[in-house]
Parts: sequence; C-alpha cells; structure tokens
Amino acid sequence: MLPRRVFSLSKACPLLARNLTSSTSGFQTTMEEVRNKLREIVGASTNWRDHVQAMNERKALHTLLAKSQADLPPRKMSDSYIEVILPLGSQPEIREKYLNVHNTVRFGRILEDLDSLGVLICYTHTKHDAAQRSPLSIVTALVDKIGLWEQHIHPDRDIKFIGNVSWVGRTSMEVKMHMLQLNDGIYGPVLDATFVMVARDPENKRPAFVNPLILETPEEKKIFNEGELNKTRRVDSSKASLLKMAPTAEERNIVHNLFLNTLDTRTVSFRSRVLPSNSAWMQDTSLKSLEICHPEKRNIFNRIFGGFLMRKAYELGWACAYNFANSRPYVVAVDDIMFQKPVEVGSLLLLSSQVCYTENNYTQVRVHSEVYDPDSRVHHTTNVFHFTFMLEKEIPDIVPKTYGESMLYLDGKRHFESAMKENKA
Repeated sequence: MLPRRVFSLSKACPLLARNLTSSTSGFQTTMEEVRNKLREIVGASTNWRDHVQAMNERKALHTLLAKSQADLPPRKMSDSYIEVILPLGSQPEIREKYLNVHNTVRFGRILEDLDSLGVLICYTHTKHDAAQRSPLSIVTALVDKIGLWEQHIHPDRDIKFIGNVSWVGRTSMEVKMHMLQLNDGIYGPVLDATFVMVARDPENKRPAFVNPLILETPEEKKIFNEGELNKTRRVDSSKASLLKMAPTAEERNIVHNLFLNTLDTRTVSFRSRVLPSNSAWMQDTSLKSLEICHPEKRNIFNRIFGGFLMRKAYELGWACAYNFANSRPYVVAVDDIMFQKPVEVGSLLLLSSQVCYTENNYTQVRVHSEVYDPDSRVHHTTNVFHFTFMLEKEIPDIVPKTYGESMLYLDGKRHFESAMKENKA
C-alpha cells in the first residue's frame, strides 16, 4: 500500500470544498472539450498542412500584449477554477484508450490530461476579454511534483480533475490540480499535482506578462505563500545541484562506503571490484527507446506535446523498474520534470532510463530525454524525468561503479527522500 496521508478537502482545494457546499460550481467540461478549447484559444489548425499559416496569423496578436503587469486586470483564484470529467464509468467506449493490461488506468494518459488541463487553467486566468484568441503562448515549464493517494485507479469509474492558478509571478503561473475518482457515489482523492507554466509572446519567443492574483481568504493566502516557498525551494535545489556543487560531507561518506563495500578483500587494489550479495550494478539496470516525432503528437504550437513526452518517459521508467525488480511497480511520486528545450516535429527522440537508487521496496528511476539530429549528429537534452516507484517485494540494492554513477545515486536519493517527505506531509 502507498504511504497513507490524511486528506483534507478544504486544505487541498478550498475552491472545490466551497463549490461542493454551494449551489454553484466552477466551469465544468470534458477532456475532449479541453483540447478543443485550447485549439480555439490559440487559433491552432487541426490539419498539419495549415500549421504554418495558423502560426503566421498569430503574429498580429502582438499588439494585444500588455506593456507591464500593472496594465492587466487582477484575477481571483476562483476565476481560473475548472472541473473536468473523464467519464470512464458512464462512457465505456473511451475506456480502452486508458486501460492497461493490469485492468487499471494508464498513468501515462493521466499525465497527458494533467498537462492539457494545466494549460487551459492558465488561459482561463489570463483570458483577454477584447479578443477571441489569446496573444499568449502558454507552455509547461516544470512539473514540480505529483503525489498519489491511491495505488489503483479503476478503469470503470468516472474521474474528476479540478484545478486553479495558485501562484503568479510576472510571466509564470503555478497551477494546483487534483484528481478524484467516483466510489459509491462520492469522489475520493487519487492524486495531487503542481505544475509551473510560463507565458510567452504569440510566436513563443519572448516572455509575456500575466494577470496578477487577488487573494480573498486566509486559505488562499496560505496557498499563495506555499507557491512562494516552492519557488524558493526550486532555486535552492538548483544551486545545490550535483552538476554545480560537490556532494555534502555526509553524501561523500555514503559514496565512499559504497566503494569500500565493493572492493575485493583478496587483493590490494582499487580496481578489483566485487558486487555485494543481493545487489545490482547500476550500469546493468538501464533501458532505452527511440521515438520518431510525427505530426500526430504535436501540441497547439506545432511542437511535440509535453504530455506525450511525459507519457513515453513514464512508460519507459515503469518498464525499467519492472525489468530490474521482477515485480510490478506502482508509481508513488513524480517530481522535478524540467522542460529545458522544445521537441520539434520530425525529431528523433532518444529516451534513456536508469534505476539510480533503491531502498527497501522502493526504487527511484531517472529518464533522460534528448533529441538527435542525424544530419548534424548533434544531441540536445530536452527533459530529465524523476519517478518514484513502490514494488510488491523488497528489491536488490543498487550499486554505482563510477563517480558519475555515484552522483546519479546521490541525486536519486535526494529525489526519493523529497518524495517520501511529501507523502508524509
């Protein structure tokens, strides 16, 4: 079972709690309508052959951009609140898209839906009353964290997504979303998600200002302050990254002890290494895949849909954990997915997964995503994904061999401990 937390609806989403006890509710729609609405807002064409013309038409929207944030009307959290129904129970014909072989819902599909919903929530917050089309290009910058409450997501019960803008900077917005599933006539919590979106100009080239946020209640002020703390935490985490800073003294001791435990006591050599019992070398746990990025998977800005990238990375990470542990993995948390570079249509997308940390029956899997240009033979990193899985039995310890693998081990340990801390909160 997943680590249990006490769920408080009023704390997790006070807007939903308020709507459930009142006669009015927020904007309610379906996931298909969400995607149709996004195409309408930006003027995206459903035909690939028309995409160049559609993007050229957006250039005229530059005149609608605000010169400063002060020029934009402030918005309330409730202004961006949206409810989306995924009718898996009441519309059986859509189930197959979401069904996996274990008769539960494909989590990768949920990631796609969360990404689309997060963008629509931000467009709702920044709605331009004077124009049918928005001058903003809103894209996902970061999946800060996703934590799960339930191990099983049933494929034959309706799902409800809810969410709203919870924090606003000058050109960025934090979105909190919650997923609930119908059980005996009551929607119960399944997961919480926090995404960060950025607004750019109509051609998706430069940052653009977004509407400021009005805080009406003490609960909303608390949620906004959590957004500030999240921003500070991300800055601090970036500064302490093992790509920039040396490990702490405690982490150096961990790495050295791992090294000492693998030395062959029969020799006096640093090169002779022996794998401890009930362990696996990190280098033996990787899985890779390649995707050709066809137009079918493009987003409203004619680049590859971020939700598709998350789904493919998750499914490879899940397979990597399954292959390593010989036991079915259950996702516990997703965190710190930074969208570093957009993926263009036609790209060759290379995904590399690696088990980088284990503890008891948990494993931390890292998936690295890069695009490859066959003509120039140049690789560019686009994303790094972090997934925490729980297995049905205890699993071997992972052991790094090289210094680089040791840094992956420590980074995985940091992400795992962060996920466990969130689950206990």
